[in-house]
Amino acid sequence: MSSLVAYDDSDSDAELADPCGAAGPRKDSSTVAQTLDFASHTLCESVRGVLAPKPGSCEEVVGPRLHLPLARLGRVAPGSCPSQRLQWPRTKLEVICPNPQPQSSLWMNHLPASHAPVAVAHGKPLKHPWERYGSLEPPLPAQTKAEAPGNSICSLQRKRGEDCVVPYTPKRLRQLPESNSENSKSRDGDSSVGPGRPPASLSVRPRVSKLIEPYLDSQYKETVIAKKVLFQLRGHRGPVNSIQWCPVFSHSHMLLSTSMDKTFKVWDAVDAGNCLQTYSLHSEAVRAARWSPCGQRILSGGFDFALRLTDLETGAQLLTGQSDFRVTAVKFHPKEHDIFLCGGFSPEIKAWDIRTGKVVRGYKATVQQTLDILFLQEGSEFLSSTDASSRDSADRTIIAWDFRSSAKISNQIFHERYTCPSLALHPREPVFLAQTNGNYLALFSAVWPYRMSRRRRYEGHKVEGYAVGCECSPDGELLATGSADGRVLLYTFRTASQARILHAHTQACLGATFHPVLPSVFATSSWEGEVKIWH
Repeated sequence: MSSLVAYDDSDSDAELADPCGAAGPRKDSSTVAQTLDFASHTLCESVRGVLAPKPGSCEEVVGPRLHLPLARLGRVAPGSCPSQRLQWPRTKLEVICPNPQPQSSLWMNHLPASHAPVAVAHGKPLKHPWERYGSLEPPLPAQTKAEAPGNSICSLQRKRGEDCVVPYTPKRLRQLPESNSENSKSRDGDSSVGPGRPPASLSVRPRVSKLIEPYLDSQYKETVIAKKVLFQLRGHRGPVNSIQWCPVFSHSHMLLSTSMDKTFKVWDAVDAGNCLQTYSLHSEAVRAARWSPCGQRILSGGFDFALRLTDLETGAQLLTGQSDFRVTAVKFHPKEHDIFLCGGFSPEIKAWDIRTGKVVRGYKATVQQTLDILFLQEGSEFLSSTDASSRDSADRTIIAWDFRSSAKISNQIFHERYTCPSLALHPREPVFLAQTNGNYLALFSAVWPYRMSRRRRYEGHKVEGYAVGCECSPDGELLATGSADGRVLLYTFRTASQARILHAHTQACLGATFHPVLPSVFATSSWEGEVKIWH
């Protein structure tokens, strides 16, 4: 049984057979030309001078310089001279001839079905490729699974009652769809930016969400308690340590998530609920990542001792720093946006300058680890939550610092023997919240001497050693906190009573944050690597 595919160096029976069948050629069949490496006028003279063909017959051309079957030169109609019916190609064109029967033009089989001209379906003569494109070789566009080669031709052949022959596709063309699919993913935004590959240009374009735009000119009103899940964002393969909405209100549809899977992601969490960009810039777990106040940069720190400042649009690294400890907390200065604080597995907190890429100030304490950092008084003071494991560690759980002089203002703030994994500032009153491992939220004054309120304590959730976050709503009426059992608890700020309990996740809920513009949108993150948007 002869092969359906004929190569340039093959001598199959299909090539040597008589191209003129008993039934004769069809009216709508196209001429099939084979690759020829010599001039057309020289071949014509050799054929006419050596061979005198008989009308209505098909013979081989034999000459001093040529021994080639007519099946390779062209098809002849009955009753005509082969030398007059031969059509010589003007360019080097490779065509696959699967069988000697008259078929539709197999040159078009190299193109996707969507690119096949209408003239093929109606049996009209097709222009030569060099006349259509003006180039020496016809372009071969990329093929996709949806546009398999020869689909339109096969359907036409089935209507005529002929056998459908799929031509041979070179290996280099079969590999193109995979690369095209990867490029399409990078254009869609769900690509990864890492040190080993260049970032996609303008991967996250700044825009204004249509759902947020009506709320930009109006003042934030009463917060509405979310009840239903709007989006369920899955993409992280490790615990999501923290989540944060973009601080610029016009771009607040973007949500930043930090994970232990060595990446941090930017999501469209309002309109589409998809991942805009994945950043793989760290070799170890990413413990902390924050938006810059301008909303155009992302500062990240991880367990690989590295600090990265990434441009949101281009993915360029504006700062590549190396600390001498594992980073667990980073915070931008609220007024001087080129300064940020960095803390971690070290007794010292360091202040970095983005313009120089160097440490400009240090804050030392007899502690083992910094858990969280919170700025007060418009940046003139800040608090640090520490993990001190000595016998008299109650006086160093929360420390107040002077930002300019690096001096301690107070270390007698929280006297109970619990660590505080997270801190949160109230948006309208001079108080701040501290999440404690005693399974309650403590309320403190934000001015010296930073006294703790004995009357209001927000209880009912579980911490159990997790870095459970807490936050206040933009109007200051509600408090939100996660829980080690996967729940999310909402408290009324004035009365410390529970407003609602959401059974959000199956594992520990680490982050809970209110949307800064939309009063009914709420985001949560969990230890299982899941992010949910509530409405």
